[in-house]
Amino acid sequence: MIRINLLSEGRRPVVARKSRQKLSFGDQDPSVFMLTGGLLLGLLVIGTQWFLLSSEIDDLDGRIRQKKREVNDLKDILQKVEDFKKAQAELERKIQVITDLRTAQQGPVDIMSEVSNALPDLVWLSSMNVRGRNVAINGNAFNTNAVATFIEQLNEVEDFKEPDTRNINQARGGETYSFQISFNFEPRKLEVVEAIEAAEEEEGDV
Repeated sequence: MIRINLLSEGRRPVVARKSRQKLSFGDQDPSVFMLTGGLLLGLLVIGTQWFLLSSEIDDLDGRIRQKKREVNDLKDILQKVEDFKKAQAELERKIQVITDLRTAQQGPVDIMSEVSNALPDLVWLSSMNVRGRNVAINGNAFNTNAVATFIEQLNEVEDFKEPDTRNINQARGGETYSFQISFNFEPRKLEVVEAIEAAEEEEGDV
């Protein structure tokens, strides 16, 4: 007699299930941590560099602003210097005009006075011509020593340049001598001009 075990036939075979193992922290791949650490380190380096560059840029911007202020200050100073130079040039022009006018007015008078003071005994003048700053004198003397004395005394006048004796001729009869002398007249600065210059210098110092 054959028996059939229906219970055993109806049961499904038990399949061994693989248990799910939980991975621990120490069992993970080390390359993952290395990659993560590299990224964090890279971000830290980049952030540090950005902070340093940003600080340097701010510092350079501050220096540029300071230099611009200095340039503007220098522009003001240069403008004042330029204005001063123009004023000085105008002042010098006015002084020269005053000098020329005073020289033209008083020049012949001063020349006559100086020549008269230098004139020794035994010498007299027949003519004196003034053209610009050149002075030509014609005169007579009783002897050549008197003419030499006259030349020496003219040479001592500060406004007269070294006199040039042209001709010394003995007149007929041998009693007198005729002579010609020329020299340049270069007047010193007049006192009024010096006063103006002194006043302007004091004003500039203030």
